[in-house]
Amino acid sequence: MMQFAPSEGETALSIVGPRPMELSTHSARPAPGPNGKQRTSSLESPIMLLTGHQSAIYTMKFNPAGTVVASGSHDKEIFLWNVLGECKNFMVLKGHKNAVLDLHWTTDGSQIISASPDKTVGAWDVETGKRIKKMAEHSSFVNSCHPARRGPPLIVSGSDDGTAKLWDMRLRGAIQTFPDKYQITAVSFSDASDKIFTGGIDNDIKVWDLRKAEVMMTLQGHQDMITGMSLSPDGSYLLTNGMDCKLCIWDMRPYAPQNRCVKIMEGHQHNFEKNLLKCSWSPDGSKVTAGSSDRMVYVWDTTSRRILYMLPGHTGSVNESVFHPTEPIIGSCGSDKQIYLGEI
Repeated sequence: MMQFAPSEGETALSIVGPRPMELSTHSARPAPGPNGKQRTSSLESPIMLLTGHQSAIYTMKFNPAGTVVASGSHDKEIFLWNVLGECKNFMVLKGHKNAVLDLHWTTDGSQIISASPDKTVGAWDVETGKRIKKMAEHSSFVNSCHPARRGPPLIVSGSDDGTAKLWDMRLRGAIQTFPDKYQITAVSFSDASDKIFTGGIDNDIKVWDLRKAEVMMTLQGHQDMITGMSLSPDGSYLLTNGMDCKLCIWDMRPYAPQNRCVKIMEGHQHNFEKNLLKCSWSPDGSKVTAGSSDRMVYVWDTTSRRILYMLPGHTGSVNESVFHPTEPIIGSCGSDKQIYLGEI
């Protein structure tokens, strides 16, 4: 029996394990759960456990259509799983020579971009499962990668070699290198793809102008290294997770006030493992979630900054948690080699 730990003013939602197969429903309309509660998603059971990775899982993402989950693990492999039905693993992408630390789907859902300590960034064709591009110009671990949301097929990567690199999928080699003094642990694009954001072990977030190839702004506020970052669905806000156990929301709109840190959320933990715990937004921007070393999945309300959910289940650090693009489902992956998909 699994219990969702409620925050103040919430009732505990009890969740029963997977139902017998003959009760499974594949219709789009959720059936009532075993205790008569109306189901809210098309998951086969209120909580689905996905197992198969041989080692810690560092990253996971739903594809834009919400039909597939991709996960990247210390076992060097990227698994693709169906979200509906029995959540079967139907493809394994092999090629990295070290762990997969970060991965993202391209906006059209046709490719996956991945980052690895084998010093490369990979681009994978999801139809064939083949690696279609190997970007190998970093001289140390690649911690983070991100494709541009729109415009040309650009990718940014951040590495322990102290640089962020910009790649164009149509060209050979990096098209730009942004040198920093310190290891870069998290990268992202602005909504218009004209700026990149980098975060690293110096606790600062730098905003780089791609045309001038220089830092146009530095966001200061974290007291420890940046482990994850995510741009809000509307492109106005940047969410960052730091080892100071703070989740910060920064106003990235052009004429925002000097102090751009508009919200700080707390409750989640970072520990000695120093994993690069990620963070992400719900599709409507009303909620955020983050990995935590205390084995819980945290969900906050962005308006009130209150913790809405602390979801148990993992037996190791939760390294990434993500919202489904269209349904009230949250996915999480951990150092316990497990992935959970659960209704919220």
